[in-house]
Amino acid sequence: MNKVNRTYGLSLLWLLLLGACGNTPDEHQDKDKPVAITIAVAANMQFAMEALTETFTQMSGIRCETAISSSGKLTAQIKEGAPFDLFISADMKYPREIFKSGLAVASPKVYAYGKLVLWSMKEGINPTLDLLPDDQIRHIAIANPKVAPYGVAAVETLKNHQLLDKVADKLVYGESIAQTNQFIITGSTEAGFTAMSVVLSPQMEGKGKWIAIGEADYPPIEQGVVVIKREDGPMAEAEKFYDFLASEEARAILESFGYGVDDNM
Repeated sequence: MNKVNRTYGLSLLWLLLLGACGNTPDEHQDKDKPVAITIAVAANMQFAMEALTETFTQMSGIRCETAISSSGKLTAQIKEGAPFDLFISADMKYPREIFKSGLAVASPKVYAYGKLVLWSMKEGINPTLDLLPDDQIRHIAIANPKVAPYGVAAVETLKNHQLLDKVADKLVYGESIAQTNQFIITGSTEAGFTAMSVVLSPQMEGKGKWIAIGEADYPPIEQGVVVIKREDGPMAEAEKFYDFLASEEARAILESFGYGVDDNM
């Protein structure tokens, strides 16, 4: 199989969305102001996390900062000592890896189930799996399956529909769902696989055309969270956010972005 791996080198490891949960700290403000927590966030959760952190701050008064990237790259950064207090992953594999490395307070738990979609911003294209081998589809964006769980789901979907060999030369790999989305949004690709949470976000809702991929076409995307061990870190505040993810308020937000939740979370 002649597979063209065009993994673009744009790094999103340290995209800090400061102030996503409250205002940027001011050195002249009251020293008793609650300490901020820093959350490593898988790229599929970027938009949902904005809503979650806003609600969390309103309820707790605790400020948040977020770093957005692929789950695999965030895992590497955590192992290298990056100052994260929580890790919001796109799967359970990477949080388990963090836990087995002795870097997490407790074993990971599932906070949501992700869903995959096929999305196009190109005029005149109605994206379907059957259309992907067609000549009008020259490039297909997917997240790099080596570091991004949604990329794994996309590859499994193509395999299950006997399409992977037919479209291998069309695949364009983003380093995360965020970069994959850029390929789709800018029209660099005619179509691409992304998270349902992206197309349902206020920022992207109603843009382009998309279809949901059947959940039987890929393994369940169990998205996990762990609290990171960090000396002198804001552990109590981090655990409050960890608990918040199981609250009714958080579950309602996650569902509004297309994530699945259940009573066992």
